[in-house]
Amino acid sequence: MHPMLNIAIRAARKAGNHIAKSLENAEKIEATLKGSNDYVTNVDKEAEVIIIDIIKAAYPDHCILAEETGTIEGKDKGVQWIIDPLDGTTNFVKGFPQFSVSIAVRMNGRTEVACVYDPMLNELFTAQRGSGAQLNNSRIRVKQLKDLEGTILGTGFPFKQKQHSEAYFKIMTSLFTECSDFRRAGSAALDLCYVAAGRVDGFFELGLKPWDMAAGELIAREAGAILTDFAGGTNYMESGNVVASSARGTKNILKHIRENGNSAILK
Repeated sequence: MHPMLNIAIRAARKAGNHIAKSLENAEKIEATLKGSNDYVTNVDKEAEVIIIDIIKAAYPDHCILAEETGTIEGKDKGVQWIIDPLDGTTNFVKGFPQFSVSIAVRMNGRTEVACVYDPMLNELFTAQRGSGAQLNNSRIRVKQLKDLEGTILGTGFPFKQKQHSEAYFKIMTSLFTECSDFRRAGSAALDLCYVAAGRVDGFFELGLKPWDMAAGELIAREAGAILTDFAGGTNYMESGNVVASSARGTKNILKHIRENGNSAILK
């Protein structure tokens, strides 16, 4: 195992255990609004401190991009850890058990290792560039599709960018004529891992941040998924708009997005 993946796993498990234990004292969870329909809790911040402390103890010179703390510069500019300490905060606040810890390491602009940990199910998704993806040390692969008939697609509503809701629901309506059903679970990191594990057949969402998908993106790709932005390019980490599925699945989802999206989201 890559030594940085080992550290990422240790950090994700410790943070995840803290998050799960926090639910035992729900009255101590303090939620505040940091943006439009965007919550943060004291537990997010505590989990992030746990992760950063473990990383800094092992690699004091590395750079870090964390959702709550922001950018922490380091002497080694070539390595950046991307952290979402609690992806699915709204679910966590409501006691809906679908959230995760997401940690990725980028070296010279390429994601090399990643882990996503679901503390409620004790499921650890991991990937190393070129070495495939695993769920609790068992290899996972995306489901290869011929078309979208009978498929279950994961998605997330544009709750922070409701100006895009009309175009988004037009895309969903179009897709719904071809697929079987949708799942909207509330953690993009887990959604991408579920594509990797074949639990959903594809996933699309707009307006994501790098920390939402940095780890899940590598896990999905190492499991054989094709990821694009809404225009069919590879700019999803910058645009925040992502499609993930098998090759034919991604092609079919993109067809509906292109035919029903508008210029504001087709990027």
